[in-house]
Amino acid sequence: MILCRVTGDVYATQKDRNLEGYRMLLCQPVELDGETARGASFIALDRVVDAGPGDLILVHKEGGGARIMFGNEKIPIQTVVVAIVDDLEIDRRAGDSVIEQTRRASAAESSVGGDA
Repeated sequence: MILCRVTGDVYATQKDRNLEGYRMLLCQPVELDGETARGASFIALDRVVDAGPGDLILVHKEGGGARIMFGNEKIPIQTVVVAIVDDLEIDRRAGDSVIEQTRRASAAESSVGGDA
């Protein structure tokens, strides 16, 4: 699975009929801080998660498994959104989650930058 940030929607008026009714999202892989870009963006299909721009998501990237999830061997798919991530907790001894640590650090940087 790949941790990604949704950066936009993809619209296609002409597409394979097996893709009809599914949302296509532009996804940017990110580091565990949930913000730092990591690698090239790609398009993933969202079947039921209903993710949108700005959401932190988990993407399953493996065509055979993705087709099994859709129950359609003919669907031209390699990546599918499987979850919206509410939070990450990597080191329980640290107290806060990675996302909370990142938010606190960003807020601190903003307040320091605002005083200059």
